[in-house]
Amino acid sequence: MKKIIYTASVLLLVMASCTSDDSSFNDDKDKPYVVPAETLFANAQRELTDQSVTPEVNLNPFRFYTQYWASTQYPAESRYNIISRTIADNLWDNLYRDVLGNLESARLLIQDDAEKDAGTKQNEIAIIEIIKVYTFQLIIDTFGDAPYSESLDPYNVLPVYDDDAEIYPLLITRLDAALDDLDENEGTFTSGDIIYGGDIAKWKLFGNSLKVKLGIAIADVNTTLARSAIQSAVTDGVITTNTDNAVFNYPGAAPFYNPIYAQIVNSNRNDYVVSESIVNTMNTLSDPRRAVYFESIDGQYLGGVNGAGNNYFSFSAVGTTLTESNFPGILFEAAEVNFYLAEAAARGYSVNGSEEDYYNAAIRASFDFWGVSGADAYLATPAVAYATASGTWQEKIGTQAWIAFYNRPFESWNEWRRLDYPVLTPAVNAVPASEGQIPVRFTYPIDEQTVNTANWTSASGAIGGDKLTTKIFWDIN
Repeated sequence: MKKIIYTASVLLLVMASCTSDDSSFNDDKDKPYVVPAETLFANAQRELTDQSVTPEVNLNPFRFYTQYWASTQYPAESRYNIISRTIADNLWDNLYRDVLGNLESARLLIQDDAEKDAGTKQNEIAIIEIIKVYTFQLIIDTFGDAPYSESLDPYNVLPVYDDDAEIYPLLITRLDAALDDLDENEGTFTSGDIIYGGDIAKWKLFGNSLKVKLGIAIADVNTTLARSAIQSAVTDGVITTNTDNAVFNYPGAAPFYNPIYAQIVNSNRNDYVVSESIVNTMNTLSDPRRAVYFESIDGQYLGGVNGAGNNYFSFSAVGTTLTESNFPGILFEAAEVNFYLAEAAARGYSVNGSEEDYYNAAIRASFDFWGVSGADAYLATPAVAYATASGTWQEKIGTQAWIAFYNRPFESWNEWRRLDYPVLTPAVNAVPASEGQIPVRFTYPIDEQTVNTANWTSASGAIGGDKLTTKIFWDIN
């Protein structure tokens, strides 16, 4: 792993070869030597949201894996090629360096700030811890075993990889400690927190929702821990309405565009159409969200072939709502948490509601978020209604979560890997490395293979091979 850089500014090491007696002679007066913690924290939030939202194929091909979008003239990434653009390296660097690195830098500055009172420090560091846990989960769920215990030591450029199954309980413990430290009677961020503006009550909801997300991920492999984490989180309060969503509001002016706008509109590119998989499913259900998700062609919604070089003008384009320059990025939303709780209830956990209650609440929250009416009529459709929709609870919840997560491709990839629904057919002309399957993990970065070779070799052996088809520890089905 590349060395973590603990500041967003460029720190200059100047030579002391001048003859001036002025001790500041070599200082660059135009460059900051200390970046405020608030700036680092804001930058980390933006980098994390950008990575989650962007359709940039150098960073985030997950809309191809979940079959929301299909490619046009450049189909390599839709065929699961992550090597030619070093996609794994880019994602790895962004999360370790630009998110975790900035967060750790902010934490150190806050910790050493002699003018900040203890209560404010505690709250700010706890919020930083919550975002760290969120980021580590994303890394683990993408790669499996990964640097954790040694990952934020700037002097260790060859960190060991920790066992992913052992990291998860540590993340839940860290999250519990951070939640315990949050105190609404103490100070907090007055700037730099783009998501919640320093609102401690909202961060508690976020942290508990993250506990639910961690718990539901391991429900098939560690039922006891999953149950206790989810039930304690629900008791303390989680995000169940859109007013509490964790939203990053993009200003919509250069250079702070929504990444989808930046890639499609501002770049004037026609690289994507929507996939036949999501279009055909929503057409069958007459789902009203189609009008927001997709652009129609002569009143019809038509999806392209996954893995093919589709003609842009023959298929529906991405809906214009998503391509607005100020369309918000989401790190947590009510629909997501309600679907997790529906699954928890289906597993028999005590979460203050039934699977049908949370399933309905999730779909209503999705309609509300997208500004679409008709949720009650949709839920009354026999193919949608929980009591009459076909299949197991995994199929019912998995299918509707997949539809609702249209702009949450990483969360959708997680749900699909765990629940195995909806049933998706791999892309045509898939690269040999995929073995004819939709990838269930990223292979490790090339930089890790060539620089951190010993630890990469050990980790690859521990997980069963550094392949696109090697499952994350919680993906047992």
